[in-house]
Amino acid sequence: MSSSSLDLSSLMGISLGTLTLGKIISAAVTLLICLVVTRVLMKLLGRLLGRSKLDARVQKYLAAGVRLILYVITALIVVDSLGIPITSLVALLSVGSLGITLAAEDILGNVAGGLVILSARPFALGDFLEVGGTTGTVEEISLNHTKLVTPDGLMVLLPNKELASSKMTNYTVNGQRRITWKVSASYDAPTETVKAACEQALSMTDHLLTDPAPSVRLTGYGDSAIEYAVYCWAAPADYWDAYFALGEHLRTAFADHGVEMTYNHLNVHILEKKNGPAQ
Repeated sequence: MSSSSLDLSSLMGISLGTLTLGKIISAAVTLLICLVVTRVLMKLLGRLLGRSKLDARVQKYLAAGVRLILYVITALIVVDSLGIPITSLVALLSVGSLGITLAAEDILGNVAGGLVILSARPFALGDFLEVGGTTGTVEEISLNHTKLVTPDGLMVLLPNKELASSKMTNYTVNGQRRITWKVSASYDAPTETVKAACEQALSMTDHLLTDPAPSVRLTGYGDSAIEYAVYCWAAPADYWDAYFALGEHLRTAFADHGVEMTYNHLNVHILEKKNGPAQ
């Protein structure tokens, strides 16, 4: 055996504590290979996510999670290549992760709910929602919570865990909302006249959609009035302006057509009793 081979063998056998130079070089090579493999896998994952329909934020969080897992695996492989037992390390990581999971149960639940919301997309920024007794416009969607701004200017933070499991009404997603006004008219007013007054009010109101077309329906007979319902549609952004304007125009149109808007009232008739002939 040549002297050069002996020198290399003795060099590789140099120890630093329990580690040898050969193990350190082997671990460095292993680390380099793992990093290259991680980079290739992340590029492939990026292409797959780019072809998917997932929200950009969900793609970002998934990529970060996969990268973290690959780094942890790389660390375990490198430690094992140094000859350090990883069984106890894996057990320690398991206990630590369990403790963190139990301590951050609500946070992790909110994060899971946020991922569900971002992937399923039941609502988007700017949508008007009603959920858990709260109504408002979506201002921000994060992994932990969703921010709503109520019509009276209040900011409400809803935990995503509760939001993902609660009944939710989205008033914006379909691009149109129905306006319903219920009115009553006297039994003395002909039905055609009442409908004509309602149609005049509709024609006076801006921002109403023509498809679906507005309609007026007789809906019931009350104790002292006939009940009518006026249906029309508006874009979500114009809903409240159209709603209040239609209410004002109905009153004006009823007055123009001489239709009485009835209300509950009680008529009391006093009858004078006449004395009969004396017996």
